[in-house]
Amino acid sequence: MTYQAKVISGGKVVIPADLRRELGIADGDSVTFELEADRLTLKRNDPAAALARLREGLKDYSVTQFLRERRQDWGE
Repeated sequence: MTYQAKVISGGKVVIPADLRRELGIADGDSVTFELEADRLTLKRNDPAAALARLREGLKDYSVTQFLRERRQDWGE
C-alpha cells in the first residue's frame, strides 16, 4: 500500500494515522530512517519485537547444531 505525506516547516513529516496504527507506532516511539539510493525507508525501533523475531528464528537451533557448524567452518 502507498501512503503520502507532506513535509512541513522544519523538515517534519506526519506519518498517516492508518500507517501508524498498522506499524504500531505511538507518540514518543523511536523510528529509524535508512537511505538506499533514491528510497527512504522508515523502520519502527522495537527491541522487544526484534528479540522475539530472533528467538523465533533460533527456537529449533540447538547448541549441538551450532558446534557442528562451527567445526565445519574450522575444518575439523
